[in-house]
Amino acid sequence: MDMLQVFHMNKGQGEASYAQNCTVQKKIMSLAQSFVEEAIEDYLSKNGCPETMAIADFGCSSGPTALDAVSEIIGVVNATYSKTSRRHSPNFMVFLNDLPGNDFNGVFASLSDFQDKLKKQKDDYDLGGCFIAGLPGSFYGKLLPPKSLHFVHSSSSLHWLSQVPEELNSQENPRLVNKGKVYISMTSTFEVVNAYRQQYLKDFLAFLKSRAEEMISGGRMVLTLVGRKSRDPTSEEDAFPWEFIAQTLARMVSEGLIEEEKLDSFNVPYYAPCLDEIKELVEEESSFIGYRFEAVEVEWDGGMDNNLSKNNEFSSNNINIIMPPTKGEGIAKMHRAVAESMLEHHFGVQFMDPFFLRYSRVLDDYLNNNPNSTHISLVISLIKK
Repeated sequence: MDMLQVFHMNKGQGEASYAQNCTVQKKIMSLAQSFVEEAIEDYLSKNGCPETMAIADFGCSSGPTALDAVSEIIGVVNATYSKTSRRHSPNFMVFLNDLPGNDFNGVFASLSDFQDKLKKQKDDYDLGGCFIAGLPGSFYGKLLPPKSLHFVHSSSSLHWLSQVPEELNSQENPRLVNKGKVYISMTSTFEVVNAYRQQYLKDFLAFLKSRAEEMISGGRMVLTLVGRKSRDPTSEEDAFPWEFIAQTLARMVSEGLIEEEKLDSFNVPYYAPCLDEIKELVEEESSFIGYRFEAVEVEWDGGMDNNLSKNNEFSSNNINIIMPPTKGEGIAKMHRAVAESMLEHHFGVQFMDPFFLRYSRVLDDYLNNNPNSTHISLVISLIKK
């Protein structure tokens, strides 16, 4: 699977779009807010502020989260400036990065609302201009000129690898066939686990090296990504959601809907690291100071109120009965918005509705006994040396 060409969040504003199903990502951004505020305020207190402040959001995606982070960053800068004797905040040059298949048109369509929101902050304080550009491409390589960025942000993106580990695409070694699974699991061989880990080490180091060239000395970077507490990547806590996706695909194999070979040859380009792995890579790359590291728990549905979601409707004796969606259905819609592009590419569009229907039931079965399930999100704040 070519990530540059295949992978993207679901586009538009429809029921299965990322724009309508990003509750978890918004929750994660809110949990990182104190990191962003602390990083910006500390940077400004020690370095002052340039006439133009350059900001990049790597893995911006689309929908409401695409500009929320930028709005927050600019708001913190302006609020900090309003407490000083200066009456004019800096200009902002903002780069929104994601893979070429991202719904950049959806992002640009919301720019007028974003600009209106910025104007409301004005009051009696002179705001600088805000200039926004799309930046398509993989963030595992250099995308901007050297020493051009003051602040870097990335949320819910760096658990995605640049590619599925190449070793897993070979069927010659049976120990590199991730039988019946789509990601690391308790049944995965050492060779499969190691292939994933080595790909992550390579990718995260490439990300750090690229940002190190693009950022100015003293610049700040705040990252959030899915992670785990244990050093063991086969631990049960790291199974969500891929273990349940594999279970659903296995059911479809047993029903004769998809071929077993199709399941065995599908692996996701994903890795959820622990904090120790991140710290070790930051130290190895050596261009950044690790300022703050935390692991926080996030509800599977991001604390979503199901009553605010679109209801299910069916007829009984000519009476329309509206039923609230189950928690599993809500979570399945969120995961469809994120993972459908790669599932559809491998298994075919005709299997998407049957798959996600079964997937929601698998989730409901689990959540009936584990209603308060959470996953780990890592929040990291770094300073460019």
